[in-house]
Amino acid sequence: MTMEKLIETDRTYLRRMSFADRPEIASILQDEETMYAYAHAFSDEEVDDWISRQIGRYSEYGYGLLAVIRKEDGVLVGQCGLTWQDTPDGRVSEIGYLFNRRYWHCGYAIEAASAVKEFAFEKLGLDTVCSIIRDGNLPSVRVALKNGMSPAGGFTKHYYGIDMPHTIYAVSASPA
Repeated sequence: MTMEKLIETDRTYLRRMSFADRPEIASILQDEETMYAYAHAFSDEEVDDWISRQIGRYSEYGYGLLAVIRKEDGVLVGQCGLTWQDTPDGRVSEIGYLFNRRYWHCGYAIEAASAVKEFAFEKLGLDTVCSIIRDGNLPSVRVALKNGMSPAGGFTKHYYGIDMPHTIYAVSASPA
């Protein structure tokens, strides 16, 4: 089954994920090092819930985290897309990204995140997008900065029994 390409970059395309992608998604979500920002690798049940939430977001909003597929060989290298996230100042549209560790340092994250930002501004008409990044997650910070974002506040998330300080990186469609 071929899934519709929603966003395309030079080396990848982004499409909705499905349960057919479960092995590749699980290899990301169940890797301790990759899941540093979440403080744990996911269980099988959490992987299934993650995929179900994305599918639900597609129905409710028309978007969510998308599978990032490498054009040259059809390999799912990661996931990137838009989700709504709650902050102390209200709901924000967040560009999120998680990539298989085998494909880190290849430029896929910034390539996909930049394309998602363009999609958010040009196709969805959003004014501002952000990335909410756990403090100390320097690779994700570098992606946000390369994507034109700058720090715009922060807050502490309480997740998995841990207080996790996060910084909000944001960029607007038209600079102020």
